[in-house]
Amino acid sequence: MKRIAYLHNAYDIEYELQKNKLATCSFSMSLNDEKMKLVQPKYFIELWDHHKRIGMFVVNPKNTTKNESTNEVTFECEHVLSLLHSSVIFGYMQISNYTTTQVLQALFNKQLVNHFKLGRCALTRYFHYGFENSDSLLNSIMSVFEPINEDYLINIDDSVYPFVFNVDKSSTKAKDLITVGRNMKGIDVEDDPTDICTRIYPLGHGEGINQLTIKKVNGGVPYLQAPQSVIDKYGLHARIWADKKYENPTTLKNDAQKILDNNMTPKRSYKINVAHTDVIMSNPTDYKAGDVIRVFDKELGINEDNFVEKYKRSGVYETPDNLTIEIGSVRKGLGSKWSDLQKKQMVNDVYSQGATNIDSRDFQDNADDRYPAIIRFPIPEDVVNINQMTLTYELSKFRATNRTLKSAGALVDSTSSGGSIVKSTSSGGGSVQTSSSGGGTTQSSTSGGGGTLTSAAGGAYISTTSSGGSGIVTAKGKPFTNYESFTALENKTSDPDDGSAHTHRFTINGGHFLHDHEVELPNHVHGMNIPAHNHNVTIPSHNHSVTIPAHTHNTQIPAHDHQIDIPDHVHSINIPGHTHEIEYGIFENPKEASSVEITVDGTKLSITATSGQNIDLLPYIKKNSDGDIERGRYAEIIIKPNDLARINATVTSRLFIQSRIGVTM
Repeated sequence: MKRIAYLHNAYDIEYELQKNKLATCSFSMSLNDEKMKLVQPKYFIELWDHHKRIGMFVVNPKNTTKNESTNEVTFECEHVLSLLHSSVIFGYMQISNYTTTQVLQALFNKQLVNHFKLGRCALTRYFHYGFENSDSLLNSIMSVFEPINEDYLINIDDSVYPFVFNVDKSSTKAKDLITVGRNMKGIDVEDDPTDICTRIYPLGHGEGINQLTIKKVNGGVPYLQAPQSVIDKYGLHARIWADKKYENPTTLKNDAQKILDNNMTPKRSYKINVAHTDVIMSNPTDYKAGDVIRVFDKELGINEDNFVEKYKRSGVYETPDNLTIEIGSVRKGLGSKWSDLQKKQMVNDVYSQGATNIDSRDFQDNADDRYPAIIRFPIPEDVVNINQMTLTYELSKFRATNRTLKSAGALVDSTSSGGSIVKSTSSGGGSVQTSSSGGGTTQSSTSGGGGTLTSAAGGAYISTTSSGGSGIVTAKGKPFTNYESFTALENKTSDPDDGSAHTHRFTINGGHFLHDHEVELPNHVHGMNIPAHNHNVTIPSHNHSVTIPAHTHNTQIPAHDHQIDIPDHVHSINIPGHTHEIEYGIFENPKEASSVEITVDGTKLSITATSGQNIDLLPYIKKNSDGDIERGRYAEIIIKPNDLARINATVTSRLFIQSRIGVTM
């Protein structure tokens, strides 16, 4: 910025500084002052109060008065903070769950000309903000602080460009003492119970049943109330406070609590005429709006620490010691919000309130237990309230539109995962008879004889036994030449070949010893010892002739079963290319499903009936951590029958929607 003039001849200079509000000043110049023409609308004015710089202002109205006694021009100025009135927010801007610093920065980015930049911000809150067609960026910036229930102080550094916007926490420590006999020239005390309120019903965005309340974040109670001790003292005074710019219940509640705190007791304010110590004292106290001052007056019973809400100087050079300050309670913060804000800091009156809409979604399709019906429908981002959401459905017979399909040939492999055992059983036995028409002759022959040799590994001892004796006649042959005669009483033993001793009794008849023997053999045993030997048999060439007469076979099969073990195997079937003619039409499955399973956003319902009407879906729709239904997504309903079926379903929703999405065609 370039300085173009010093206005040494300006007079009737006065200014008014307010805590967290727009400061103003005014001055006059003679119509004949040569520098008067340099003062143009929207030019910057740097204001000083003697040795103290007050701040930078912008020239706005210009009032020229010319008559017999007066020939002057008066200029009204606003602090440079008013430059933010020249920028707007066109359309809708929503900022949710961001810090106070981030919200302010997003708003400062909306400047058409970057007169300001964001500096310090000692506050950190997370609120939902919505701005729509705001005709003043300054109004939007100041509204950021409305739900904050902590005292703060906006400090503008207008000694640099771009100007710096700082937000600091207010101090609660008294900076100075104002009392009679020291620096207090006069005091006016006002106790105003006009706006007293001990119960407040906050209302925000919307209309009728869809208007925002604090019930959701206040235990179901739609109002806030002062402590019982305050009610006992001042009574129960209820107010309805409606501000339709609020779209978040937490923000609405916080700001309502602040209003209640400011108005639950009669409003006390002090207007004090103070000696301007900056001028009359060598070590002056530098008062400014937002400072904490202790006010003491023994006669009035006043001894309080209070904020300087307004700092007013008039006749800066004409009456240099004149200073008026207005003081409010430390705990009252911004003051009452029942009245309108200062000029150009009013609440915007342009809002898109929205309307209730009925959204109906129909669904018809076939389904079974493997392929359920899936119904998806949107929940738009700009839905303010979901008043109702219901499901009506019924199951009917599965429906097809043809009987056959064309097909090409294919090689089909079917594989069993393992073998199996198949068992078959007959109820009883049976007789099977075969017959031939006659007998037959079968002949077998060899080409020649052959020799067969058998051998024993060794000899054997064989005993034979006779059941009784016998007479044996031996042939006559030669006469005995040597003999011995024995009497009947004499015994003679003989050792036969088998080693068993026995006796022979014989009688010789005839002469010359020609005779025969009659031998009486008693019961006895012969023992034969067969040595190891073999047999050699020669079979000559020969043939066999067998005659089979006509006959039948009769076989008796008893009751029995068969068990067959089938191993793992694969069947390969080659189906040649072919076509089937299609029969067009609508065909229903004769069977019907007997039950159904319904899932809404992953939550299974207890309903299993094959039909239902106006089932409330709101308890099952997916919600966020605050218990609100999630917006900006598709909800999903799954209907799964236990068999082939046709699903007929309708989802009906009553939604309160704001018109903030889309373009104008």
